[in-house]
Amino acid sequence: MRTRAQQKEQTRRAIVDAAFRMLSPDQSFANLSLREVAREAGIAPTSFYRHFKDMDELGLTLVDEAGLMLRQLMRQARARIDKGKGSVVQTSISTFMEFVEINGNEFRLLLRERSGTSKAFRLAVNREIQHFVEELTEYIQTKTNSNHQDALYEADALVTIVFNAGAEALDLSQEKRELLSIKVVRQMRFIAKGSESMRHVKK
Repeated sequence: MRTRAQQKEQTRRAIVDAAFRMLSPDQSFANLSLREVAREAGIAPTSFYRHFKDMDELGLTLVDEAGLMLRQLMRQARARIDKGKGSVVQTSISTFMEFVEINGNEFRLLLRERSGTSKAFRLAVNREIQHFVEELTEYIQTKTNSNHQDALYEADALVTIVFNAGAEALDLSQEKRELLSIKVVRQMRFIAKGSESMRHVKK
C-alpha cells in the first residue's frame, strides 16, 4: 500500500507531466488553464490546489524541472567525455540537440518564458541559464587552468550560441538540424581557440 505522502507525490508528478505534455509549438504555458491541466492529469480541479498554490507556481516548477533536466543531461555528456568517449565540443552539441529533439516542449518553455511577460518566470529561466553557465565555467577552469573571469566569459558565449541554435533547431528537419550542428561545432571551436590564444598572450 502506498503512503499518503507517496500518493501526494504521484499526483503532483501527474500534474507536472500533464502540463509538459500539453505544451506544443502552438500551445504555450500562458494559454493553459488550470481545468485543462487537471483534466489531463486525471484529477478534479479542486485537487490541484493541494499541490500548487496556482498556475504560476506550477509554471515555475516546470521551468526548474526543464533546466535541471538539461543540466543533468550535459553532466552525463561531460562524464562520457572525461572517460575519453568523444570530443568535448562534438559530444556536447550532439547531446544538446538530442535534448531539443526529444524534449522540445521543455526547451520551448525555457525559450518562451525567458522573454515572456511574467517577471518571475523570466528570472527563473535566467537563473537556470546561469546555473548552466556556472557549471560550464567550472568545467572550463578545470580543463584549461584559466582564471575564473575568462572561463566565465567563454562559458557565457558558448551557452548563448547553443541556446540560439536550439531555438532554431526546433523548427528544422533532421537534415537541416545536422547541418546546424556542424555550424555550431565550428563556432564553439572558434571560441575555444580564441580563448586558448588569449591565455597564451597573457602568459
